Amino acid sequence: MSEQDRTEPSQPPEQQPERAPQARAEQPAPQQTPPTRGGQPTAQQPRTEQVQTAQAQAAQAQGSQPPADWTSRTQPLPGVPAQAPGPWGQPYGQQPQPYPQQHSQPGAHAARSDVPTARVGGWVWPVVAMLALVVGVIGGVVGAAGFRILDEASEEPGLVSTGLDGVETREDAPLTAADGTIANVADALLPSTVQIIAEFGGDESGATGSGFVLDRQGHVVTNSHVVADADEDGGRIQVVDQEGNRYDAEVVGRSAVYDLAVLIAPEMAGEFEPSALGASTRLRVGETVVAIGSPLGLSSTVTAGIVSALDRPVTTGDPESTSYINAVQTDAAINPGNSGGPLVNLLGEVVGVNSAIATTGGFGRDAGNIGVGFAIPVEQVRITADQILRTGKAQYPVIGAQVRTGNGDGDGAEIQEVTAGSAAEEAGLQDGDVVTEVEGVRVTDGIALIVAIRTYQPGERVDFTVRRDGQERVVSIELRGQVG
Repeated sequence: MSEQDRTEPSQPPEQQPERAPQARAEQPAPQQTPPTRGGQPTAQQPRTEQVQTAQAQAAQAQGSQPPADWTSRTQPLPGVPAQAPGPWGQPYGQQPQPYPQQHSQPGAHAARSDVPTARVGGWVWPVVAMLALVVGVIGGVVGAAGFRILDEASEEPGLVSTGLDGVETREDAPLTAADGTIANVADALLPSTVQIIAEFGGDESGATGSGFVLDRQGHVVTNSHVVADADEDGGRIQVVDQEGNRYDAEVVGRSAVYDLAVLIAPEMAGEFEPSALGASTRLRVGETVVAIGSPLGLSSTVTAGIVSALDRPVTTGDPESTSYINAVQTDAAINPGNSGGPLVNLLGEVVGVNSAIATTGGFGRDAGNIGVGFAIPVEQVRITADQILRTGKAQYPVIGAQVRTGNGDGDGAEIQEVTAGSAAEEAGLQDGDVVTEVEGVRVTDGIALIVAIRTYQPGERVDFTVRRDGQERVVSIELRGQVG
């Protein structure tokens, strides 16, 4: 069998600029006259002096009278271009300024304009400015909210541009080591483990599997093979919780290569506590683990066992959708219907996704349990789920070479053909080379090589130890990516 390459998936308004002082007509020195009332001369003033004083004051008042049309006097808002658009698409750069208050001189009579004018109290303008600011802020908020709604509506359902960083997952373990019993694990995980019912061959209940709640946004993780047929044919997919409640779901994206899928069930958003994500790299052979799911359609089933092996290279599926798994092997009972459910440690953390079982005829998904099951490590689940949330697709790494996957002597993986223009060719790999190690880890056959490559990510540079003509050399290859 050969490695399968797939198509890729201002200053604020109230801060006005300082104005230059207005030039004022020089005032004559005040004369020593008896006090007046209401701007009228007293009886003691001589008549001639009264007339001269009144004329001078009237002339001065007339010279300082404002223009009739006060709206013609404006100046730009500080720091804002005069034609800058306002929050509602109107220019707000120019704004009338209140006239300086005129103080009449004693005895002066203000000249009247032909056009009626009105004086506005000085307190009005700060209020107007404040109202304009509030309206602008509200308009901006409403506009931004509307834009977000339109932007989100244009996206495919379930996509999150920031991936796992943009959803609420759970990282803290629900249990402590002292509380780590199988019963406590069941109590903690059953509410966030679900059954998946998907249409298959025209039957709405034709395929059953399991899954777990990934986050508080309504995303669920399961196996790709559980929902593949429904996804391709537009069939119905339902998520069933522990209480038997059903929620319609659809596929956000899936990877047949890694046998993982992410679903979105909008009605589940905010209603379920996510499953805690752990680390398979901290597992030890012999450690107790718990498998939860719906084997044979029996929902909310819990089985327990141990980790019987780690980093087990496994291939599952058919030639059209082969999955290569660097699996966690367990003897916890796994049967058809467990696929996609969580494998959990005694802290209540998901360490893998149950995907396949061994049978007397090889590896498969349809036979009964004989004590050997395989789970996809949670590290790969994180990577693939993150990619699917961002783009709806997942990538896997390739070097661009066909490798022999049949029987071998366990002494390496033979390269049958190097693709022209591939990363393998650019690195100097040749037909007939035998890869014996990847980053210092021994490779025994073709499947082990493919699985080893797929533990890395596109863009990473990986060292391959290659045997050619009896001599070993190290070839460094930058992995490329394909969608699948």
